[in-house]
Amino acid sequence: MTYREAKHLAQEQLLAAGIEEAAYDSFALLSDVCELDRTRYLLEMDQPVPAGQLDIYFKAVAERAGHVPLQHILGKAYFCGHAFRVTSDTLIPRPETELLVQEAIRIIRGKYRETDAVQGSSRGKDCHRSPLSVLDMCTGSGCIAISIALECPQVCITACDLSEDALAVAEENASSLQAGVLFIRGDLFGAVEDTFDVIVSNPPYIPTKVIGTLSEEVRLFDPRMALDGGEDGLRFYRRIAAEAKEHLAAGGVLLMEIGADQAATVSEILISAGYGPVSVRKDLAGLDRVILAGR
Repeated sequence: MTYREAKHLAQEQLLAAGIEEAAYDSFALLSDVCELDRTRYLLEMDQPVPAGQLDIYFKAVAERAGHVPLQHILGKAYFCGHAFRVTSDTLIPRPETELLVQEAIRIIRGKYRETDAVQGSSRGKDCHRSPLSVLDMCTGSGCIAISIALECPQVCITACDLSEDALAVAEENASSLQAGVLFIRGDLFGAVEDTFDVIVSNPPYIPTKVIGTLSEEVRLFDPRMALDGGEDGLRFYRRIAAEAKEHLAAGGVLLMEIGADQAATVSEILISAGYGPVSVRKDLAGLDRVILAGR
């Protein structure tokens, strides 16, 4: 069977299984198993697939047809231009979360410009001389903290999660991407001692009763503790708003990802907790996605 024939058959199998991205997924799996980029595929698509690779490929296709997430089969997900290892212990990074990283980087760079304008000098990359520190709460795979660290290596970054298994994956990602991040384990701010100029978080925010209605790929394979935001989906926003105040420096900013229908209620929570001003950023789909609150 040629590469072209194998991909076509796999695509048909995935379509029959209800996989919407069948064309993309069939090629992604072929590329991973056979170490093919698109150029090599176009040059060799009428060449036979080695028998051993063909068996491995269709086993992977069968997993995908069973709605195992593509990222779990590949063992990685791409986020902010970097490959992150993901497992069943971590939430699969979503493209919309990149907005949270972009906003955090924008704020960090703005604070550096303010500092340089006052002091008239540029900063080095030594973490111990940096005036800025960042905390990523509920870090999961570490994709948010690590992406910020790679763009802002002069900043001291700490990342926290309750799951020991998730932290092991995050530490592996930081090591493979050579990002300087300190990881700590704790129930939200229970293990946090320092104060930070920027706190970011993508907390669980799906109402408990909604989880059963999510797609198989989410409800069966993403860790429930990374999804379940309590009865109304707001449990972690209330806790973060209350607990973060002791760890956010004067003039600091708290940024959190939110559900598309949660901007008004999360804004009220933050304002009631004494934050201000509060603003919301929309993602590329035009949906409310990130909320920012000053201290």
